[in-house]
Amino acid sequence: MGIKETLPNNGNHSTGSEPATHVVTLVEAVNLALARAMEQDENVVVLGEDVGTNGGVFRATAGLKERFGCKRVMDTPLAEALIAGISVGMAAQGLKPVAEIQFMGFAYATFEHIISHAARLRNRTRGRLHCPMVLRTPYGGGIHAPEHHCESTEALFAHIPGLRVVVPSSPTRAYGLLLAAIEDPDPVIFLEPSRIYRMVKQEIRDDGIALPLDTCFTLKAGTDITLISWGACVHETLQAARELDKQGISAEVIDVATLNPIDYATILASVEKTGRCVIIQEAVSHCSVGSEIAAMLAEKGLFFLKAPVGRVNGLDIPMPYFQRENLYMPDVHEIIATAIKTMEYA
Repeated sequence: MGIKETLPNNGNHSTGSEPATHVVTLVEAVNLALARAMEQDENVVVLGEDVGTNGGVFRATAGLKERFGCKRVMDTPLAEALIAGISVGMAAQGLKPVAEIQFMGFAYATFEHIISHAARLRNRTRGRLHCPMVLRTPYGGGIHAPEHHCESTEALFAHIPGLRVVVPSSPTRAYGLLLAAIEDPDPVIFLEPSRIYRMVKQEIRDDGIALPLDTCFTLKAGTDITLISWGACVHETLQAARELDKQGISAEVIDVATLNPIDYATILASVEKTGRCVIIQEAVSHCSVGSEIAAMLAEKGLFFLKAPVGRVNGLDIPMPYFQRENLYMPDVHEIIATAIKTMEYA
C-alpha cells in the first residue's frame, strides 16, 4: 500500500554526529544521494558522458569525481550503447553502476542491452546472477530544447518485465528513491523530470534512508475525486487540487512514483473512496502508463466509479520545438476543467 507523505519542515542544520540537513533542489538531491550511496558502498560507481570532469549536463554529478576519484566516477565516450553494455557487465560482476544518459531521447540506443540483457539476467540465470544497475536520465518537456531532449516516453521502459521504472517529483523523493534504486538488486530506470530540476527546494536530512519503491505517495487527502500523476506534472496537479478546493471539490492527489510495477492497491483504495478519477501525464495518451491505469480501473474498479475516468495528456504528436512547447504540455486549467467535467456526472 502507498504512504501518506508529510513534506519536511524547514529548520536548522544538524550539529555534532547527526546527519547534515540541506535545503536543495531536485538535481542537488540527486547529487546528495549519489554521494551518500558511494560513501556507504565502495561498489557503487558512476559513469556517463561528461559526468566526471564537467559534472554532467545538468550538474547532477558535480564534485563526485573530485571526492571519489576517476576510478569510481568515469567519463565515457559519446556512446549510449557502450554505457549500457558496460553497466550490465559491471552489475553482473558485483559492482553497482549508476549510468547517466544525457537526455531520454538518447536512451533508445541502450535498448538492446537494457531490454535483452539487464531486464532478463535474473530470469535467464535462474537467480544465479542479478543486475543491480541504475540508468538515470533527464526526461520531459519544459526546458525549451529540441524534441529528443524533451520526450516523455516512459511507457517504453515500463512495458518491459524485469525493469523497475521510477520517477521522482520532488527533492525529497529524488533523494530517497534514488538511494532505493541503487540498493535494488535488479535494474532500475530512474527518470528525472528536467523541468523541475531547479523549480523548488526542500529540506533534506542526508541520513542515507531510502524511500520505498513500488509504492504510491498520497500527497493530499480528498473525498470527491482522485487526481493521479507522476513526475513534473505532480506540481500542476497539486495546484489544480488547491484551486478545486476553493470551488468546494475535495481532490485527493496521488504521486505514482514507480511506474513499473505500479501500486494499484493505493489507487483502487482512493478511487473506491472518491468514486471519480482523473489521470494527468505529460506523455501522449496512446499506449501510455495513464492508459494502463485507466484499463486497470475499468477491470477492477468499475463498480466504484461514478463517472468515466478522465485523462489529461500531451498531444499524440512529437514534442514540438520549444516555441510551441507550452501548447503541448498539460496545464493547471486543463486539469481543473477535466476534473469539473468528471464531477458533473450524476
